[in-house]
Amino acid sequence: RSLSKDDLLAEAKQRRVATAAFMAPDPEAPEARFQVLTAEATDALGGDLARCGDSRVARAFVLAGAMLLWAGPALADLRICNNTTSRVGVALGYRDAQGWITEGWWNLSPRGCETILRGTLAARFYYIHAVDYDKGGEWTGKSVMCVRNREFTIRGIEDCLPRGFDRANFFEVDTGEQKSWTIQLTDAPK
Repeated sequence: RSLSKDDLLAEAKQRRVATAAFMAPDPEAPEARFQVLTAEATDALGGDLARCGDSRVARAFVLAGAMLLWAGPALADLRICNNTTSRVGVALGYRDAQGWITEGWWNLSPRGCETILRGTLAARFYYIHAVDYDKGGEWTGKSVMCVRNREFTIRGIEDCLPRGFDRANFFEVDTGEQKSWTIQLTDAPK
């Protein structure tokens, strides 16, 4: 089938977003679209272009076009999107060169997104604790880390209470060593 560039990009973005409902690579990152475009588009468009000549030429044409389209600077961030109708507070935990660190709070409006770490991701695993301010409830997991009720940056995840902090459970996000990632918070299934 023949696909226009716009159809191809929309389809690639749709495939990328559909890979996971809760957490997914950032479909807005140029390098993510470039990976999808070069892997899937060359097959999709290459076949159509091959009817006009050598398929190697067609694939090279598609790849060259993709490189021209996405030659801008690569953006790499950790983003979180609130796909609920509530206001949500988010805390982040991760390991850097000096050890464990937790930070918070990012306040996300309903249906809003926020970049919580800028630049290329330095770790594979990140940890999230989120609170639904309007309806109550939390997004939690098995990893216990230190938090505080107001804005915070805390070094270390041990001895939270003796150091004057609260404890909260965080869920793990495996970025698969991608350069950028978007976490999608959704309403719990009814």
